[in-house]
Amino acid sequence: MSARSAWRTVPRLKMARFADLAMDEVPRLADDILREIRREYPQLPVVLNDSGEPMALVGIRRALEVFVQQIAHTEDRPRYHPEVFQEFGRGEGLHGRSLDSLQAIYRLGVRLAWRRLAEIGQLVEIPPPAMYELAEAGFEYLDGLVDQSVRGYAEAAARQAGERLRLQRKLMELLLVEHRADPAEAIAERAARVGWTPPERVAVGVLLRPAREAVAPAVGQDVLLDMESEQPRMVVPEPDAAGRPELLRRAMTGWAGAIGPPVPLVDAAKSLRWAEAAVRLMERGLLPGGEVLFCIEHTEALVLLKAEELINDLARRTLAPLAHCGPAHGRRLAETLLAWLETRGGAPEVAARLGVHPQTVRYRLRQIREFWGDEIDDPDRRFELELVLRAQRLRGGIPSPPTDRAQGTSPRSLRGDAP
Repeated sequence: MSARSAWRTVPRLKMARFADLAMDEVPRLADDILREIRREYPQLPVVLNDSGEPMALVGIRRALEVFVQQIAHTEDRPRYHPEVFQEFGRGEGLHGRSLDSLQAIYRLGVRLAWRRLAEIGQLVEIPPPAMYELAEAGFEYLDGLVDQSVRGYAEAAARQAGERLRLQRKLMELLLVEHRADPAEAIAERAARVGWTPPERVAVGVLLRPAREAVAPAVGQDVLLDMESEQPRMVVPEPDAAGRPELLRRAMTGWAGAIGPPVPLVDAAKSLRWAEAAVRLMERGLLPGGEVLFCIEHTEALVLLKAEELINDLARRTLAPLAHCGPAHGRRLAETLLAWLETRGGAPEVAARLGVHPQTVRYRLRQIREFWGDEIDDPDRRFELELVLRAQRLRGGIPSPPTDRAQGTSPRSLRGDAP
């Protein structure tokens, strides 16, 4: 109560008399309040304590007792709030209910309590200003009880969220390992515990954090997300569904990473392997960074660059004739050879693709035929050459054709340039 408190001017004897009568009234008042609450809210569950007494009744009685004791024996407004109201909040949270009905119940209890206390105040002849002040203290006390319930509710929500995340990680661990036996039954059991409906197909994503404390992307409840890993992972159900890729792109704005190809649910580990391979290539600068890539849009790069050792060995054997050329000339011949293999055309078509004069192409093609001889006409050898040359282009060893880079606008003139 403030220094100018009307309640502090009430004579001690009157205050003590008020408190005694109010304390005597507490058991009956608590019963009346609970009865009215049950009438107004018949759906309210009845939870009993170890003694078989309703927890709600215990809480109401304790709250009234604490309030009366403190207004009678302290000069400050009541500040202690029974912990049982935290339990009420936890109960609402654990049962998936909101706090709206609980707060309405509290307000109903305060109105009934105030009506009885006002009658006692009239009986003891407490001045109206002091009773008004007491009513204000009562509503502040109510706010404190609500705060305790909110705290309990938040604790329950956090506990439930933590438990769901733990179960979700367990489910993801099961999904993302190779299986020798059919895991469908085990997956269904773990999925049921987190309320996740097992889809027919999934795609697995691997993410790169934009910052250490980055907020998890809002990918939706049906997407399993594990943020505990150094590189967060996610399992996307039905990735082929209409609009799903665009929704994922929007949800992951600011993030980078890769989403593996769609696979049957039991093969999720295979999708994970491709996503991890794509992320490694992104980190090496061989795939675009700063965004979330879909592996199915980068199939050529993933197939050729992932098999790096095999492609390198094949390149040493198939491109051996270029070892006798200087680096710059060797690159020009390789670029021309790849353009010829891709266009399957003559000098004019290759020249148009490269943005050089046809005569330049004819000169280079004669050199290529001298280097490889009749092998250049063998379909298997041509396939191997195109394979390794495409891999070199993906790594930046061979430039992309000007017509690919500039949509038909060639950066080079068509006059003859150095062969």
